[in-house]
Parts: sequence; C-alpha cells; structure tokens
Amino acid sequence: MHAVQAAPAQVSVAGLCKCLGDESRLSLLCLMGVDREVCVCDLVDALDAPQSTISRHLAQLRQCGLVVVRRQGTWMHYRVNDALPEWALTTIEALVNEAREQLGLQPLQGQCC
Repeated sequence: MHAVQAAPAQVSVAGLCKCLGDESRLSLLCLMGVDREVCVCDLVDALDAPQSTISRHLAQLRQCGLVVVRRQGTWMHYRVNDALPEWALTTIEALVNEAREQLGLQPLQGQCC
C-alpha cells in the first residue's frame, strides 16, 4: 500500500469551484463520500463510463488537491484529501450531500478488491 501522490493541502475557493464545476467530477466525489476510499473500478461501474474518462476526471481532482490516491496491486484507490482546510472539507461535504440527491447517487457500498 503505497501513496502515489501527496496532494497539497491548500486550495483556493475559485479552484474548488472550478474543479467541482464539472458534473462528472462532482459525481465522483458523491460516490466516494468524504470519509471512504473507493477503487477506480467501482467508480467506472457506477458511472457506466469508460475507464479513460473516469481516470481523466480523477487526475483533475488530484491536480486540484481534492483527492489522494494509493496503489494496491494493480488497482488505484481514491479518497477525499483529509489534509484540506476545514472550510474546504465542510464545503465539499455540503455540496456532495445536495448533489447526491439531485444526481440520484449514493456512496458506493461494495468494493471490488
């Protein structure tokens, strides 16, 4: 279990809004929730999207510093970056809760690996 990238703990309000302004990225956070780690294969299945599309959006979330990733064997596992400032975590949690209802999504329960 190796951390692949240590995301920066700083994010601007504008950066947070820009990163979450895409429905696919917001959906990925909705599926992860703010307190769980999710395998990329579960995200691909849940959104019924190509793996390359999901990976591209996850890379953007990493670049924004909103998620961190670790490799376990051949699988990548993502979670919300708990090193974010408290205001950012609170904002993400509030947006995710409202977006889940609007998008009809629930956090993933099972794990593939």
